[in-house]
Amino acid sequence: MKLSQFKFKLSEDRIAQYPTPFRDDCRLMVIHAKSSVIEHRDSFRDILDFFDDKDVFVFNDTKVFPARLYGNKEKTGAKIEVFLLRELNKDMRLWDVLVDPARKIRIGNKLYFGEDESLVAEVIDNTTSRGRTLRFLYDGSHEEFKRTLFGMGEAPIPKEILRRGSEPEDLENFQCIFARKEGAVTAPTAGLHFSPQLMKMMEIKGLEFAYVTLHCGLGNFREIDVEDLTKHKTDSEEMHVEREACELINKAKAEEHQIVAVGTTVQRCLETAVSADGKLKEFDGWTNKFIFPPYDFSLATAMVANFYLPYSTMLMISCAFGGYDLVMKAYKEALKFNENDPGKRYRFGTYGDAMLILQD
Repeated sequence: MKLSQFKFKLSEDRIAQYPTPFRDDCRLMVIHAKSSVIEHRDSFRDILDFFDDKDVFVFNDTKVFPARLYGNKEKTGAKIEVFLLRELNKDMRLWDVLVDPARKIRIGNKLYFGEDESLVAEVIDNTTSRGRTLRFLYDGSHEEFKRTLFGMGEAPIPKEILRRGSEPEDLENFQCIFARKEGAVTAPTAGLHFSPQLMKMMEIKGLEFAYVTLHCGLGNFREIDVEDLTKHKTDSEEMHVEREACELINKAKAEEHQIVAVGTTVQRCLETAVSADGKLKEFDGWTNKFIFPPYDFSLATAMVANFYLPYSTMLMISCAFGGYDLVMKAYKEALKFNENDPGKRYRFGTYGDAMLILQD
């Protein structure tokens, strides 16, 4: 497959800038991969119609932290955006970050954060053209430091949402209700559609939940700069699969129940941790799994996805699971659906509508 095969025209007004008032109140498109049938449903809650007792939904329980900060460079006072990627060393307060504009920041520069400039960081390494390693100068405990650092941060909502993530509800909106393990700088967005009420209805129906952890980084959102997708290298992300999830998913597979991957990060997680005999195994490490068509999936029989942006790796995974021709046809249909009625059109991006891909 070539990068250019994942191009489609998407105007800015089709990208959702805010979530729906209720998480499960978005539109749902259902794709039946075997029959090539495409359904349009008005509510994500209709997902209940497609699953039965003992089917397993697999969720990514990573938790987003307020990763976007704004500081000022020493002497010049120039405003610098700092995007926290991951903590490298707790004792030394070392963080891997992106800075913008990168050309203004060099090794030895100091950055000041907060209205009173009470938090100071020193640049100690250049890791990439935009990346830096910062050492924060802070004398308190690690817990106090994290509280101070995150208190100055904003929700790291994607750039296609044309506003800063500084509104009080932004971090909550950009967080799945089952998020519990801190470490992500972007949300597993397919999981944002699940509300407490919907999950209670799923429990009553007898559906089961398994949780895996993949701390979503920015690698999947970087622009791909090669036409031949076999030559693309994605960033590694921290990932954990525990015994409880393995037992639940492997049992469901053995008994021929549905296994529903909620989002592209769950698909990558499952495909990283699956063994040669097709069973999910415990995993504690990193993955740089990059999935694009054609690809044979080992565990999931269904997938919940969003409507992703052109050229994105998330679109590629959706196409790999549902079939390239059918998924791209579904995207064209979504763009034309009620195109003259903004209130009833499909919405794209992080806060957009949902897609359910069924392989049966």
